[in-house]
Amino acid sequence: MCTGSMEPFYPMMISAIAVAITLVCASYLDIRDRRVPFIYWLPMLAAGVCCTCLLLWQTTGDASFVAGYLSLIASFLYADYLDNRGRTDSYGLTLYYRKDAIWYYLALVLALPVLSWFILARSIIMQLVPWYAMFAGIFLFVSYMEYTGRFDETEKPKRKRREVSVPETIGRWYFVLIILVYGITTVLLLFENGGWGEPALLLLLSSVFCGVFYIFGRMHLFGGADAWALIFIAFCVPVFPFTPLLGNPPLGFLAFSVLINALLLNLLAPLGIFIVNLARGNRAPLMYLFFGFPVRGDAIQKEWGFVMEDFEERNGTLSRKFIGFWDAITRMYAGGDRVYTKDLREQPEKYARELAIYRKAGTVWISYAVPFIIPILAGFISAIVFGDFLFAAMTRVIGV
Repeated sequence: MCTGSMEPFYPMMISAIAVAITLVCASYLDIRDRRVPFIYWLPMLAAGVCCTCLLLWQTTGDASFVAGYLSLIASFLYADYLDNRGRTDSYGLTLYYRKDAIWYYLALVLALPVLSWFILARSIIMQLVPWYAMFAGIFLFVSYMEYTGRFDETEKPKRKRREVSVPETIGRWYFVLIILVYGITTVLLLFENGGWGEPALLLLLSSVFCGVFYIFGRMHLFGGADAWALIFIAFCVPVFPFTPLLGNPPLGFLAFSVLINALLLNLLAPLGIFIVNLARGNRAPLMYLFFGFPVRGDAIQKEWGFVMEDFEERNGTLSRKFIGFWDAITRMYAGGDRVYTKDLREQPEKYARELAIYRKAGTVWISYAVPFIIPILAGFISAIVFGDFLFAAMTRVIGV
């Protein structure tokens, strides 16, 4: 049974409503503060997990499969717990972090796969044993590193711009191996006798999809709130609540259709920016005309976006150049060396030199800063109502 063949059940409608309400609130917060405290996702997640567990039980009657779904979610939340140390929200409240509680959370994370893959399984699949050992070994090692403070050295000032320490590398990339384990074990449970069969495809899609965006968020290549929005959509509403107007896409995995619709809708913003830049006579290399615009240097603190230019002043002469694409990617990965207008506004004393240069420059190019969570909200609603825009367009073109 593919994910798209699951019949609609009322739990997904309840979960979809909870997700839609949360995305509206998150969009408002992201526009206002450019930040969505993690605590705002938790009520939606609680409702979505309960509804999805009910759906999975109704459609499969397999307790092992439901436990596998819970295991996947627990692994993501535990990784975030380790990576962010409980997340201090915008009100200074540190959520659920106590270093001595690491082992209690870890015990739950390690127990759920045992429950799913071995205790509740219809038959023991011995090929899962070494993969579980790898799963447990990785989390045990990373938990020990966190508990003993080995990751603390990554918080020290960088010695060189692109120098990356071994603990930092482990901290950033270990979850790739966790996702790899989930992918391989899910494939085994998909094809082996006594496994989950075709429903396992749902967890395979969820693990890969969510894993990609979690890693993107850790690498600063994607906004944290945007990444969690897509991850929690995949967890809370894994399938369409009902058949959309344009029909179900082949896999029926809602989160992927949300992403596709959001990307297509978000293409309107660069096109609009390009037209406005042309109309105003703004001059820059072609790529920058789609993704940024100039603002007054003496008013840059009132704007939202990242500065797209590097400035250098020598002997009273100011030179400027646009930041290259790969240079921008490198800075995003490093998590620094990018000037954010929000930082200019909140920490003017730290950026006094930059502010003086921007005033002298007269105008400064910055990237447009429409939070991607807004297209995600639009993509979520449009996907539920209409379906996957790309799939619908392709079926019309090829006449299927």
